[in-house]
Amino acid sequence: MSEPETHTHPRERRPLAPGWRCLALASLALLGMAVTPIEPATAHGRSLSHSTWQLTDSGADVRVRIALLELSRLGMPLPLRGASSPASEVETVGRLLAEHVRLVGPTGVCPPTAPPRMVADDDGYLQYRWTVECAESGTRTIESDLLLDVAPSHLHFARLLLPEGGVRERVLVEGAPAWPIAGQSGDEGADGATDAAASSLGDYVWLGIDHILTGWDHLAFVFALLLLAGRVGEVARLVTGFTLAHSLTLALAVLGFVQPVGHAVEAVIGFSVALVAAENAWLLGGRSPAVPWAAVLLIAGVGLAGIVTPAALPWLTLGGLAVFTACHFALLGRADDHATWRIALAFAFGLVHGFGFAGILAEMSLPTDRLATALFGFNVGVEVGQLAVVVAVWPLLRAVDRFGGVRLARLTPELASAVVCGLGLYWFVRRGLGLG
Repeated sequence: MSEPETHTHPRERRPLAPGWRCLALASLALLGMAVTPIEPATAHGRSLSHSTWQLTDSGADVRVRIALLELSRLGMPLPLRGASSPASEVETVGRLLAEHVRLVGPTGVCPPTAPPRMVADDDGYLQYRWTVECAESGTRTIESDLLLDVAPSHLHFARLLLPEGGVRERVLVEGAPAWPIAGQSGDEGADGATDAAASSLGDYVWLGIDHILTGWDHLAFVFALLLLAGRVGEVARLVTGFTLAHSLTLALAVLGFVQPVGHAVEAVIGFSVALVAAENAWLLGGRSPAVPWAAVLLIAGVGLAGIVTPAALPWLTLGGLAVFTACHFALLGRADDHATWRIALAFAFGLVHGFGFAGILAEMSLPTDRLATALFGFNVGVEVGQLAVVVAVWPLLRAVDRFGGVRLARLTPELASAVVCGLGLYWFVRRGLGLG
């Protein structure tokens, strides 16, 4: 009597292609992105600037902090190095900041009493300070349209120092670039400050949603995980493992218990994208030894190239990635349940992605009493955005499996994994060598 036929997922019936085929496709994807570079800010990082406001009877004292890299978007020549730069360049930057970060009174913009002066130049940032005066008393509004012409997703963090020593903050974005505040004593609330509303829980939820939907490296990682997920339960476990991990490290970093190295985190995030996609290729292509060997050799290549690049990743980090990669493929090759190992991988790299998410909230340097609200809201927003992507993408992948025919069902994850692998390699190499 013959064995009863069992249903097998189209991708599991036989190996789709030898390992070299997926590697070749990934290499072509990487080459294409090298020819047309992806701007670093469109990956996991965000365009940011900061301002601090101390209201006075007639106006306000203003401080603005901005990265040199952000100024390059506006055509400013780099390297721009504060006091060592020509006076004309320093003055140009000051005028630009005062024009786009402003206090508006009842009769219009409150002008600076003197040209903004540079007061700090450290760690790739410039800080300027100036004073503005308003012609009349009344409600005032902090506005910022800085960089929105060239970076519509730019975030400006405005901080208001209250007379009694408290702090209120607001995230200004393209859709909400103004923050109304009260100006004179007659407009003040009972706390002696203003009736300016700080960013609410909902604001931080939207900030988290916006961050995840523009965090292409994070979305690429989630997409690569979904490509081989055949059941709803498997998708749920993958997303849960990833969520728990990045929620943990996001909280640890924002609360100050851990201080990750930013460029190393971003490089490892790129590596995580490439490794998950390469793992897909390895499983689909009959577990060719070419895939893990290529991954280890790539890490070694980045290490060798880093000898002449001061901002490159340290050898200890690269060595850890090489050992992790070799051990992961060895253990996965012996595992009977690949889904469990993929959940473990999602959790492991989720810890790294959480440090990447923490960058925005850490930049804000929120007061202690605002941290819990911001952290909770931002994390909820990230999860809402992530689930929205999963709900939109995974049914489409299942529809291809069910209705697209055997050939399309086999080629889709193979080709998609190759492209995502190339994208991850681009991010890893570029960030690993300190190129952005």
